[in-house]
Amino acid sequence: MATPHALVDTAPPAAPRAGTIHPLWVRITHWLNALAALTMMLSGWRIYDASPIFTSITFPPSITLGGWLGGALQWHFAAMWLLVFNGLVYLALNLASGRFLRKFLPVSPRAILRDFMAALTGKLSHADLSHYNAVQKFAYLFVVCDLIVLVLSGLAIWKSVQFPLLRELMGGYDNARIVHFCAMSLMAAFIAVHLAMVALVPRSLLAMLRGR
Repeated sequence: MATPHALVDTAPPAAPRAGTIHPLWVRITHWLNALAALTMMLSGWRIYDASPIFTSITFPPSITLGGWLGGALQWHFAAMWLLVFNGLVYLALNLASGRFLRKFLPVSPRAILRDFMAALTGKLSHADLSHYNAVQKFAYLFVVCDLIVLVLSGLAIWKSVQFPLLRELMGGYDNARIVHFCAMSLMAAFIAVHLAMVALVPRSLLAMLRGR
């Protein structure tokens, strides 16, 4: 028996919904980490200016945060707690969900060099934002390690008496300040490169804002 014309579904099939690239927890922790790291960097520059490690290197007050040493310290410590707790949540959820292994591993020097050369020649594809190339994997793993060094060297400076072993592992108080400064400089370089990559691939920013 023929199906009545009125019951025939003539509508085109619905297009499959695009999958989520970054789940909500990734986006929230990413932006909180970015806020904390940027706040610590700008306030840290003001703290550094109060007692420079390298007399030839100082930062213009206009690009620092806090207005004065006491204000900068308050901003710095507030952002520190946000960075530590939010960073722990980010790492724990990445490990528990298996996302860390899927997104960041495996990675090898050969793959990093290959993708880096492809990026320099404009041949590195960004069609699939859910997949990280080797350069991205290395950069994200690097910045996680760099932030850990920043926190540990900061503790060696802030609580030097309470954490003598950590202080000695850093080579003493003065060397801990140098380690902290170098780690901050590397983070600033990462942020600059990261922003440049976002400018080249604006879809990556949209994905981190809306998830897909």
